[in-house]
Amino acid sequence: MNAVLATILKRLGLGIATLFVVSAIIFSSISMLPGDFGEAVLGQSATEETVAAFRKELGLDKPAPVRYFEWVGSVLTGDLGTSFSGRNASGQDRSRAVIDLVAPRLWNTLFLAGVTALIAVPLALFLGLTAALYRNSVYDRTVNAATLTTISTPEFFVAYILILFFASLWPVFPSLANVDASTELGERLYRIALPALTLTLVIVAHMMRMTRAAIINLLASPYIEMARLKGASQSEIILKHALPNAWAPIATVIAFNLAYLVVGVVVVEVVFVYPGIGQLMVDAVTSRDIPVVQACALIFAATYIILNLTADVIGIITNPRLLHPR
Repeated sequence: MNAVLATILKRLGLGIATLFVVSAIIFSSISMLPGDFGEAVLGQSATEETVAAFRKELGLDKPAPVRYFEWVGSVLTGDLGTSFSGRNASGQDRSRAVIDLVAPRLWNTLFLAGVTALIAVPLALFLGLTAALYRNSVYDRTVNAATLTTISTPEFFVAYILILFFASLWPVFPSLANVDASTELGERLYRIALPALTLTLVIVAHMMRMTRAAIINLLASPYIEMARLKGASQSEIILKHALPNAWAPIATVIAFNLAYLVVGVVVVEVVFVYPGIGQLMVDAVTSRDIPVVQACALIFAATYIILNLTADVIGIITNPRLLHPR
């Protein structure tokens, strides 16, 4: 197990270094955007002195490296900064802490992602296993055709098609997923039905095809042939012999798709006007609310890195060469 622990620690260190590099890229990218919040609030008629004073109040007059390290230091202490959205040219300051804006939106996004994952992951594993079990059958071809269709269709198009059929022609679900903290669980599940279905259709295809490919690849291995010669049934071969050795690639694709549920949910949240962190980031970009944009981007990056680290750890733990070194 020492080799496993050492490999996990290396992956963890690499993940932390990656997050540091990504934070620098996020800050640099936002700093290079044309215009700034001061100009957006004061307007073109404001004098240079007024704009400069307003920028100084916001701390935007400091050099970029200084602002970057101040931001990173604050993030390490759990302080994501203060939103610019409550400030104005008249001197009034009604701004809120970024964490207060992000926390409820992040919860909404994680709730939507969690509901989708509970549906999509078991469904994808079932379809992948059964497609491999009945390879080249009508069932296999039908599942592959359906998944190829969903992979080739953009998320927003899938969302609008679902809205057309299930919210317009046959009004079964609402077209807008407007929820808040007071929304009860049953009502919340009802309102997010279409966003969850959209995300499910998108990610099931990737996970199903990877599961099918991993199982079919392992079925050609010599130890699988030995299991067949011993009289094992096809289901026993897949569940007891092939599936345990396929967890590494399957876990990787599941982690990638779960990361997409949080990171790539922006389009779906915008289409359904769902109050998640993706919608918050779009609104913050529009209003040049730099602290909120930086916080949302950093949360997206951290989520993606953490889920990929989880996939790496699962792959390492299920690797017999590390678990049983010679």
